Amino acid sequence: MAGATGERERTAGGPDGTGGLGRRVPRKHGGCGQSCLAQCLKGPGGAPSDGTDGRSGTPPARASETPCAGRTGLAAPAPPSDPHPTDANPAFQAPAPPPRHRWRRTALAALLTAAVVLPLSAATRPQIPAPPPARLPAPLTAATLTTAYRANRENAAEAARMAAAHGDVSRAAADRTLASPARRLLHFDARGTGQATEVLGDLAQATRVAVLVPGSDTTLDTYARFHTAAEALYRRLTHDRPHTPTAVVAWLGYKTPATISTTVLTPGRAGQAAPHLRELIRELRTLTAPEPAAISLLCHSYGTVVCAGTAPTLTGLGVTDIALVGSPGTGAASAAALHTSARLWAARGAGDWIADVPHIEADLFGTTVGFGPDPVSPRFGARVFAAGPGGHSDYFTPGSVSLANLARIVLGETTEVSRA
Repeated sequence: MAGATGERERTAGGPDGTGGLGRRVPRKHGGCGQSCLAQCLKGPGGAPSDGTDGRSGTPPARASETPCAGRTGLAAPAPPSDPHPTDANPAFQAPAPPPRHRWRRTALAALLTAAVVLPLSAATRPQIPAPPPARLPAPLTAATLTTAYRANRENAAEAARMAAAHGDVSRAAADRTLASPARRLLHFDARGTGQATEVLGDLAQATRVAVLVPGSDTTLDTYARFHTAAEALYRRLTHDRPHTPTAVVAWLGYKTPATISTTVLTPGRAGQAAPHLRELIRELRTLTAPEPAAISLLCHSYGTVVCAGTAPTLTGLGVTDIALVGSPGTGAASAAALHTSARLWAARGAGDWIADVPHIEADLFGTTVGFGPDPVSPRFGARVFAAGPGGHSDYFTPGSVSLANLARIVLGETTEVSRA
């Protein structure tokens, strides 16, 4: 998304206590995020919502029979009052919901309340003053990259001064860091929650380019974590293939949803982001001409929904691989439904809470809720690779199995990628 709304959002980290990509942050007790919703939306007894109840071929419970039925607006209408064995014979009556189901109901109520209250509260916060984006050479070329980097650093420095004068120490520090002489900002916009596209490496000379697409709760305020992930990947690439010109592009080019919000459950933000991601890929192809680089999209969490929505539009733009990590689903029924010629990869760490998110997709009052099938399931059809024991924010941890495999994908060493 070009620009932003101008309203500041301060959000907590992911419900696993990691706060998104990058290093972990301390968990605060009493928090509730997508994992709460996942537990609540599961069927009776915690049955998975992948189309069965965990036993071969057994249909899942009706939505009206789940612990959250009648309380969230997500439940299906009650079935007709036809005779049923459980009505006629008390022996077939279902037992009262165990305490954990009551906890799930309470947790979901808290989540939905937060999803309504937090945006309303954020709207009352004063807007952080920020300059409009810098005017860049048009079109951007390899010869004008240095000029663009300098203009965006100067813009970040001005944004830092304005945020400091406004009394926002945190945003001022984030902007000031991005204004450092060593940073290469392809695009920068400090308005609202902020957007930035940063390059690590020599983009003009690169023959292999990785584009990182982040998920929820990634803003200028939390950008340091995203930069840490991009830096870890770049170091791995240069370590594994020191004589291959590579670059990593950290793309915070859309307004990411908050983890505790209704927007994180729907494809709306992803749909808004898709054309801007495509424009970035087109721009990268131009910047790396006359021999365009091979481009890999590495997409995390909600960012996988963005990449999936963009995939069908990338034909002919040099995207060779799309890797989905920590995905809640893509909105597509299968890999084939993404209509991409790129190799499609998927992985999930053994400790990733996203595994508990129900893989459903339903129409709720004209809005699509959920993202459908699990990309790491065999029937989806992606190339599933090993991600080790890590959690939702550990895919780019130095020394991890997942980072090693992501680097191999970017470098085109596809036969060396370890499978799950």
